Amino acid sequence: MKKILVPRIEIHYCTQCRFILRATWIAQELLMTFAEKIGEIALIPSSGGEFIIFCDSKKIFSRKEKGRFPESKELKQLIRDEIDPSRSLGHSDE
Repeated sequence: MKKILVPRIEIHYCTQCRFILRATWIAQELLMTFAEKIGEIALIPSSGGEFIIFCDSKKIFSRKEKGRFPESKELKQLIRDEIDPSRSLGHSDE
């Protein structure tokens, strides 16, 4: 049996609001940036306008709390700070 690597990123998205495209785009961005550091990305259907991102069960971003969606750069910085704080993100750090 294969051991699941950490960290696990969860993207909870509202199916009623059709946030699936944004969720898959964010997942792709994170996989391209942190391919060797992420053990798993899970897309989790939800409702009620949710768009929440967790890293190892820690809430990283909530659309409802912030009143907006995360910017790609911002989200990469938040994830980096959790999983690999010493890593440079190049242009995303500027």
